[in-house]
Amino acid sequence: MELTVQSIGDVTIVDLGVEELDAGNTVPLKEYVAPVLDVHFKVVLDLNRMRFVDSSGLGFFLSCLRKVKAAGGDLKLCGMSKPVRAVFELVKMHRILEIHSTREEAVRAFHSDPSDRIDSNRHSANQNP
Repeated sequence: MELTVQSIGDVTIVDLGVEELDAGNTVPLKEYVAPVLDVHFKVVLDLNRMRFVDSSGLGFFLSCLRKVKAAGGDLKLCGMSKPVRAVFELVKMHRILEIHSTREEAVRAFHSDPSDRIDSNRHSANQNP
C-alpha cells in the first residue's frame, strides 16, 4: 500500500494510492491514515488512483470525516473517478463529503470565504438532487 502525504500551506494532501477500497484493505488503510488525521486538521484525500469502492470503503471516508471534524478540522475529497463518484451519489454521500475535481480546487476551498462556500453548496445541491 502506497500512501503519499504532501503539505500545501496549512492543508495536508493524502494520496491514498489504492485502486480499490473494500473490506480487504479498509482496516490497514485506516491504520496508515490515522496518524495523519491525528495531527492535521485540514485534509484532502486524493482518490486519483481509485476505481472501485464498496460499503466498507464508504465507511472509511465517514470515519475519517468524523475524526477530523471532532478535532475542529475538515476533510475534502478530490480526483474521484466516474465509477467511484457514481457510488457516492447513489448513497448520497456527495451531500456529506465535499468533493472537488482537483487537489488544487480542494486546497483553495479551505481558504474561500465561508459564505461563498455555503452559496456554492446550495447551488450544487440544486443541480444534483
